[in-house]
Amino acid sequence: MMIAGKAQQQPVAIIGSGPVGMITALGLAHYGIPAVIYEDDTSLSLDTKAGTILTRTLEVLHRYGAVRNVLSKSLRVEEIGEIDRRTQKSTFPVFLDALSEETRYPFVINMPQHHLEPILSEEIKRSGLIETKMGHRLEGYEDKGDCVELTIRNADGVLKTQAAFVLACDGGRSTVRELMGIQVDGHSLPVKYSLVDLEVDLDTANPRDYPYLSYFADPEEWMILVRHPHCWRFLYPLKEGVEEPTEEELKEKSLRFIGQVDSVKVINKVTYRVHHRVATQWRSNRVFLMGDAAHLITPMWALGLNTGVLDASNLPWRLTWFLRGWADESILDGYEREQKPLAIHGSGEMAEAARRSMEKRSDGTAAMSDSNWQNAYTRTMLGVKLDVVGTTNWSMVARAERPASIAGDRLPDYLVHTPQGEQTRIHDVCSGKFTALYFCDARRRPAIPQARSPALQHYQVSRYDAPLDSGLRDRSLLDPGNALAKRMGVALNTLVLVRPDEHIAAIVPIDGDPEQAARIYREITGRMPV
Repeated sequence: MMIAGKAQQQPVAIIGSGPVGMITALGLAHYGIPAVIYEDDTSLSLDTKAGTILTRTLEVLHRYGAVRNVLSKSLRVEEIGEIDRRTQKSTFPVFLDALSEETRYPFVINMPQHHLEPILSEEIKRSGLIETKMGHRLEGYEDKGDCVELTIRNADGVLKTQAAFVLACDGGRSTVRELMGIQVDGHSLPVKYSLVDLEVDLDTANPRDYPYLSYFADPEEWMILVRHPHCWRFLYPLKEGVEEPTEEELKEKSLRFIGQVDSVKVINKVTYRVHHRVATQWRSNRVFLMGDAAHLITPMWALGLNTGVLDASNLPWRLTWFLRGWADESILDGYEREQKPLAIHGSGEMAEAARRSMEKRSDGTAAMSDSNWQNAYTRTMLGVKLDVVGTTNWSMVARAERPASIAGDRLPDYLVHTPQGEQTRIHDVCSGKFTALYFCDARRRPAIPQARSPALQHYQVSRYDAPLDSGLRDRSLLDPGNALAKRMGVALNTLVLVRPDEHIAAIVPIDGDPEQAARIYREITGRMPV
């Protein structure tokens, strides 16, 4: 049995300074846990990589206090275009403004990864709890039971250091995964993708009015078009055996899609293999795999990087609860159980279905429906349902329009009013703790416990304001018109327990026992809230 021991005094070691590693570190800092990032390279990557950040990732960045500067330097996208390449006609666009009640971010954003990483790096410097060590390569580790000893090589030689846990965020060729001796299942596709960034004016000199994120479907040759703050990005499949195209060939290919323009310049290009490969095991005692180290996914619908951020949303709170003594070791097991199916059968299979749809094949994506709301909910990753109780009941696809909430769903981020009379989103109320929401009639003065634990808090949610003499005003949320209750499909006198990652842990009738939420918390964490 693992115990905290030395780990309570040691930082968490994160191997790799890519977006998943940095967002994970920011998550740990959000909960007050120190971390050290070790990066083999001496500078942040300038490679041409991921370009679209989905709504659920924005919510995670908001929770960790790192979204403002990301938004200020990105392009917001409220329409995802689906275009027939031959006719240039819009066929099935997805309008994200339909999600305005569901989230504070009813859009996705376009930002290349080499622009995102410096912003995250600055947030890390401001955190005060994270140290980044560039030019430090992990050469080995030894799990000592109560901590992990690392062997690190830098310009001065080899050093030994200790960490509470080791989180492998070191990419598809993960050194940590190799040291763990863990295999990957899946395959690499014969097709490659070519990506080219072009400096071209499609607004005024050559107006095209393409949505900032557009998918051009065609059985012969499809294309994805992404407008970035500094360029237009074109992504193409390459047929098996075809040589890597030159800059001039990619430029000419792009012009065949969009037509002739007055001026165009190639900024960058890259060709890469496409994979659907997932590690067979994501944890060995105090060492965890995350992001590309755990799963390599076809980069369709922006599912690669954003699936990695789901890992960074799930694991930090679990580590925190264990290190703080608020949960038993069993809390750590939920990470792989919940995230692995999403990578294998969720993001991976959805990305492949999307690729077939782009080729106009009859076995194209089943993730799309006739409902714009459902498509928007799915494409932004708001529809991710986690297997929170180990019953294999998970999903990445919205199967109905505004369905009633069940355990595992993300809590809809509706507006409510605080005890102080301020309007806020419910995610802000729940941030950083387990939160028991008691949907009830505030006039009846329900028995809502005081918040005596840093791990668990309690709020009644009602369309009626708590009377001033009720003693409940400090833990009362006003839900005008029962808007949140109706959206979630919960009846009066229902308890909803929300986890720190904004996923619903349980929905049960209120039984009148003031320890009811604490008992459910214990079922999840193995301990009563302290």
